[in-house]
Amino acid sequence: MRIDLHTHSTASDGTDTPAELVRNAAAAGLDVVALTDHDTTRGHAEAIAAAPEGLTLVAGAELSCRLDGVSLHMLAYLFDPEEPAFAAERELVRDDRVPRARAMVGKLRELGVPVTWEQVARIAGDGSVGRPHVAEALVELGVVPDVSGAFTLDWLADGGRAHVEKHELDPVEAIRLVKAAGGVTVFAHPLAVKRGECVPESAIAMLAEAGLDGIEVDHMDHDLPTRARLRGLAGELGLLTTGSSDYHGSRKTCGLGDCTTDPEIYGEITRRATGAFPVPGAGGPALGVS
Repeated sequence: MRIDLHTHSTASDGTDTPAELVRNAAAAGLDVVALTDHDTTRGHAEAIAAAPEGLTLVAGAELSCRLDGVSLHMLAYLFDPEEPAFAAERELVRDDRVPRARAMVGKLRELGVPVTWEQVARIAGDGSVGRPHVAEALVELGVVPDVSGAFTLDWLADGGRAHVEKHELDPVEAIRLVKAAGGVTVFAHPLAVKRGECVPESAIAMLAEAGLDGIEVDHMDHDLPTRARLRGLAGELGLLTTGSSDYHGSRKTCGLGDCTTDPEIYGEITRRATGAFPVPGAGGPALGVS
């Protein structure tokens, strides 16, 4: 089985629609794919309806969190999307995205960049607007060569000249909310230093004590020594280890299935979840572990 537990669609900042994503996942030879758009479940229904036979969909989300001033992302899997407290918190995070993006546009204009809100809104389309859409606007204007070039202190990185803070969850509270909704939590790319400041290993231990289920180890932003270090830490803390592509379509260079999760780990995630279950595509055989 080939299992990719971290992908994005146009419901947040990917370039594939949810339907295109599941079809592309099947074409890439995946057996299981998780749709984990930022702070939203809006793409789930379309992905479920379009999932081809032989592909199983895991419904999830990637939650925006902050600990001691450092941003981090928490992957949540197989939770009840209707659980009121968790749904309300996701809505708070989403509602902050538009004013935040508008504020970044304002800062960029003050820096002499002729970006407009209309341009960013066009790029975002129906998705949940975020920094990648502002970054793509900078690419269109020739300010930076690619999206990653916008995530520097010159522009949109944390602490950068055009960066604007947003509403983010405390990760301990995120774990509590996900578990109360029957879900499973995995700390996404915890040592991706190329993205900016990361929390220390002591914070990962603290989150493990708070009920964190796992950490994403195999990821394009972790080199081999970092992956080995994280596997050792996971062993010490009793955490599951996952691997995923963090696919965003054409917005990033990674492809579906570039990193994958061991089937036994996937089975343990499905065993722990009580809020929802993996959905087999087109009435095909269930690939999840009951």
